[in-house]
Amino acid sequence: MRIERLRVQGYRSLADVTWEPGALNLLIGPNGSGKSNLLRSLQLLSDAANGHLAEGIRRAGGMVPLLWDGQTSTLAWEIDLASPSGSGHRLTYKLVLERLGASGAYQIELEQLDIASADGELAKTTMKRRGESSRMIGEPALVIQGREIEPAHIRQAETLLAQAPLTNQPASLLTARQYLTDWCIYHDVRVDMESEMRRAQVSRLEKRVEPDGRNLIPVLHTLYTTDRNFKIEIDEAMRAAFGPDFDELLFPPAEDGRVQLRVRWRSLRREQSAADLSDGMLRFLFLITVLASPEPPGLIAIDEPELGLHPSMLPIVAEFAADAADRSQVILTTHSPQFLDRFSNRAECTTVVLWEAGQTVLKRLSAERLRAWLKHYRLGQLWLSGELEDAA
Repeated sequence: MRIERLRVQGYRSLADVTWEPGALNLLIGPNGSGKSNLLRSLQLLSDAANGHLAEGIRRAGGMVPLLWDGQTSTLAWEIDLASPSGSGHRLTYKLVLERLGASGAYQIELEQLDIASADGELAKTTMKRRGESSRMIGEPALVIQGREIEPAHIRQAETLLAQAPLTNQPASLLTARQYLTDWCIYHDVRVDMESEMRRAQVSRLEKRVEPDGRNLIPVLHTLYTTDRNFKIEIDEAMRAAFGPDFDELLFPPAEDGRVQLRVRWRSLRREQSAADLSDGMLRFLFLITVLASPEPPGLIAIDEPELGLHPSMLPIVAEFAADAADRSQVILTTHSPQFLDRFSNRAECTTVVLWEAGQTVLKRLSAERLRAWLKHYRLGQLWLSGELEDAA
């Protein structure tokens, strides 16, 4: 599955935006235009599917700071999901949250899951909830341990999508939940000296880096030592970034069943520990591990991947991102013209994020005008010149 169309209303600067992302997506625009807000709105939707909606809103400080300019009392998402090939049924999931009075609390005003045919014709609604009323339509009843859920048994602050058991449910519901909960959205990833990435970790089988990056070492240990192709990709990327002196990654045991990360250099007698790596090197390892994953999530979103990286590393990250888009839907925000230049041959994947009349506006680039400009300029040059805003 992948996002075919997304509409967000009332979330921070996203008063009312509709976006049709592709497999690979670059979000560009000035500071404060709303790029990070778009990623955070996706994170909150994933939290809702995970059963962590209340926690996500609490972390944000309640409903008040989430609502656009105090002019609305509702947050709403409508997302169309389809297979990358465009065949088969399409799913549309709608979720509307209503602020309760003047407080920071909320209620779920509407939740609905529809199935449509490949041509967009509505086939049926499999789940609908309005306020405290909920039902499954034309499918087995929503049950927990063999009993139909009554309103009193539903956690009103969480979605039905999250609370449905794994058995005796419509395939559409389980597909939507699995896809939305599978997303990995990376922002505010720490690589400083206090980062968990630098510390020995309990040795365990893990194949996916968490949104805060804290389990990078277990994931690297798992994939690097068990997947030959992954090891080759990481080794080649490290040599491309740091030269032929790089030899390999090592994972010696530490106390209490923990494992360390070390880097072996051909010119040094002693391996370099994760605690001694530069911030840029650690961030580079994090990025290529996420993007080279042999079992990626359905959606990978990374906020400003260029942060802390030497310009020579940006083409490598861009190549990994383009390859990852063949296996997953990839969203990257960036402020770097050098990074953007690496996608000049895929300029149609760029979305310009602008701030107009107090709200975020998303504009896809005009492919026809871009083709003419890219005969003479690189994509990053066009952005610096301001021409990309005119092309959108």
